[in-house]
Amino acid sequence: MKDEYSYPIGIKGQPWGEQEKAAWLSTMTVKRSYQEEVVTKITALSERFDISQYGALSYDTERFPLLCIKTKQWDDTKPTLLISGGVHGYETSGVHGALQFVDTKAEHYSQWFNIVVAPCVSPWGYEVINRWNPTATDPNRSFYPNSPAEESAGLMALVASLDAPVFAHIDLHETTDSDETEFRPALAARDGIAYIEGYIPDGFYTVGDTEKPAPEFQKAIIDSVRTVTHIAPPDENNQIIGSDVVQEGVINYPTKKLGLCAGLTDADYVSTTEVYPDSEKVTDQECNDAQVAAIVGALEYLLAQR
Repeated sequence: MKDEYSYPIGIKGQPWGEQEKAAWLSTMTVKRSYQEEVVTKITALSERFDISQYGALSYDTERFPLLCIKTKQWDDTKPTLLISGGVHGYETSGVHGALQFVDTKAEHYSQWFNIVVAPCVSPWGYEVINRWNPTATDPNRSFYPNSPAEESAGLMALVASLDAPVFAHIDLHETTDSDETEFRPALAARDGIAYIEGYIPDGFYTVGDTEKPAPEFQKAIIDSVRTVTHIAPPDENNQIIGSDVVQEGVINYPTKKLGLCAGLTDADYVSTTEVYPDSEKVTDQECNDAQVAAIVGALEYLLAQR
């Protein structure tokens, strides 16, 4: 395990100021197109679903509209499911898994649920393939009042505008090798703290809410996903990314306390999915399929409780 690192920006042990954040931002380059890869897929669904814009990022309002997809025949007597993807824009299957679910499964489940999908919460992060936004802020630690992240504030405003409370929320994420090679070292440098090398689990896992863990709900997600890809094993301490494994492939976080996307509602059932796209055992398509399977597993469990 390494506790020494040399990040190219900033002075070791000193938190970043605006100069260091600007230096970091200057290293970001566009690697793919939100408009071409995401917006075109969303607009192609417009005849089958209600598409609306709930905001736009001030970095470039024309280039980065914030779009959501809703099932038709919205009925306040149905429970409402929220699906969010791309809160960390670099986590690709979160975005495209959400879109695949809408295209292939959402109409079927709209018989029983209102479904609202925000497939790419952080389009700037999607384009530059980064965890943060341009201010070096992590949107997935920024879901609280007066959020410093436009991306998080936009999604919170969307949820507040819904006609019905959110009953269940699935937040689609990935854990990647770059979490250790880039993003956690950058976080340590930004905050002026020591970087301690972590462990990247090989496989799928979920993160439940410590305050309402819903273990059977999480199990249903895991069991659905295992038909598509492998489940992450615990490390030698029976942990995944430093948290105790409470059942196969499941850990819990205090989502509201940490400002996580999964904590933005008061939903009874919440889960954050974590796909591992860098595994030699999976393809990009299988990662998207795993995200779809997670949502389907969640919905089938909820249907069985009716």
